Amino acid sequence: MYNFILTVVIILSVVMVISILMQPSKQNSAASAFTGGADKLFGKQKARGFEAVMQRATTAIGATWMILLFVLSILSSK
Repeated sequence: MYNFILTVVIILSVVMVISILMQPSKQNSAASAFTGGADKLFGKQKARGFEAVMQRATTAIGATWMILLFVLSILSSK
């Protein structure tokens, strides 16, 4: 059981890195460096399409990864 969960965690780690790298960039231009991120605070827009799918996939993979690591730590302490 321990080896199976460890294998799944390693696979999820690689998939999570890939899903993070596939997400589109949030910066629009060089001018965004001067605004200090105020446009993101006040101009909040909902993600759509590919960006929304990637955000949800990354969140689900990250949550599953953390739960499996918690289970793995419990199994390794026994």
